[in-house]
Amino acid sequence: MTSPNEKLDILAFGAHADDVEIGMAGTIAKYTSKGLKVGICDLTEAELSSNGTVEIRHQEAKRAGEILGITLRENLQLPDRGLFMSQEYIRKIAYIIRKYRPTYVFVPYEIDRHPDHGRCASLVEEAVFSAGIKNYEVNDSLPSHKISHLFYYVINGYHVPTFLMDITNTMDTKIQSLRAYESQFTKRAGSVDTPLVNGYIENILSREKLYGQEAGVAYAEGFISKKPFLIGSGLLGENK
Repeated sequence: MTSPNEKLDILAFGAHADDVEIGMAGTIAKYTSKGLKVGICDLTEAELSSNGTVEIRHQEAKRAGEILGITLRENLQLPDRGLFMSQEYIRKIAYIIRKYRPTYVFVPYEIDRHPDHGRCASLVEEAVFSAGIKNYEVNDSLPSHKISHLFYYVINGYHVPTFLMDITNTMDTKIQSLRAYESQFTKRAGSVDTPLVNGYIENILSREKLYGQEAGVAYAEGFISKKPFLIGSGLLGENK
């Protein structure tokens, strides 16, 4: 995983490291295997997490990104549980969008039991709009950039999707990326050194299987769009 300042095909935002992997790791693995450039931007360091430490989470995020084959990963170090609407935060996110000029941006679906996930979506929505305004200023005087589309991935629970992505061939890679977050998704039994997968990953597996059944495939990830989009060309036009 490198961090060049180059145009990305996909830029996925999450409030915490592991959010993106939960929602769309299979889709990311699908497209990185085809040579597309994908980046992840975590807004916070999840410093209030009950498990692990900031340093551990950074190491786990790096490992997960390597498993998925992403081009780069950024962390804006915004306050965990402090993702309230702020012009400072919007400007920082807009800077990332202008810096990497993604074609598509993905964010958590706003209906979620964790408030930070919905607030992440709201902040990125504002930043996407601001990044496209010519006279909106960010650091380094980066030029404006308008993305093609904003999509929402699901973290917790099940939501009726606008479209599904077949991840049958990359489901194993998704699970591997989640297992990289050992402090969050695994547990140890007594003196046994081998991590045991906890129920949360099993829940994700079950959800993606349910999404897959809706599409007639083994596993799928669900996405929501707030506006119509054209199928037939570009990223979403490829069914393989």
